[in-house]
Amino acid sequence: MLDRSRTRAGEPDAAAVRGTVARAVRAEQLGYHRFWVAEHHAVPGIASGSPPVLMAAVGAATSRIRVGSGGIMLPNHQPLVVAEQVALLEALHPGRIDLGIGRSPGFTEPVRRALRAGGADDAQFRAALDELRSFLDGSGPVTARPRLEHAVPLFLLATGAGLRLAGDLGLPAVVGGPVLDDPAALADYRERAGDAAHLVVSADVLVGDPQLALSEAWAHAAARTTGEFPPLEPPDPHRVTTRRQRETVDRALANAIAGDPDTVAERLDDLVARTGADELLVFSSTHDRHAQADSDAALARLLGAGR
Repeated sequence: MLDRSRTRAGEPDAAAVRGTVARAVRAEQLGYHRFWVAEHHAVPGIASGSPPVLMAAVGAATSRIRVGSGGIMLPNHQPLVVAEQVALLEALHPGRIDLGIGRSPGFTEPVRRALRAGGADDAQFRAALDELRSFLDGSGPVTARPRLEHAVPLFLLATGAGLRLAGDLGLPAVVGGPVLDDPAALADYRERAGDAAHLVVSADVLVGDPQLALSEAWAHAAARTTGEFPPLEPPDPHRVTTRRQRETVDRALANAIAGDPDTVAERLDDLVARTGADELLVFSSTHDRHAQADSDAALARLLGAGR
């Protein structure tokens, strides 16, 4: 499960990160295998800007579930600092830490300037990733401490060239969006990665009234038309939108896997069959926290039924 610490209209941002920790506790109780958090900077709709800090809070509140980043955006950070943060998390929560790495830049140009973000082209990202791996495996020019006693699994959030890089490096790849409809790209990844291939497919999944998906769909429409990704608002099927916003909302709703358990199960089975997914990374957001908790519980029951 991935939780992005989505903010809600009428709530302080702090409620979003507290909600993330509470959701992680429930996810562990429900039997989920991993709980990941995200990195976004200066986005009104997302309160999580520091995955390592939030991972530490989640790790302290839980005892068994794996805790990871989905992901840490490597162009925003020095590889040694990332390695040290991960090593410290692993020391505090041994055998429970996952490291998901991405390359997305800041949401806007002012954010990118504020981050002093490094280069994100293919060659620069590959070099930074190689440096990070050297610090993690102890082969780097300096030793990241505390020294890792066990390897921390590394996942690459990947599309396009990133998926090819994950294959060449033999890393697990986390994929979503349009690439899921590109069987040639997925097959190429498996061929490049060989026996090390592990495809994690991400999907927006809500078990319950499909109208619950409107909150997130509206946020995407607002981002496309105003440039600002806003907090979640209560769903209102009669909300007035422009034609462009309506088209964005309709696409978002079509891409979300939402509905009753049978509908969700059928679409998840189709997704796994189409992609050959080794693992599912589920994420969802809706304004109603109780409905979100009910969806998480229903999905756990569904996935526990042999899927």
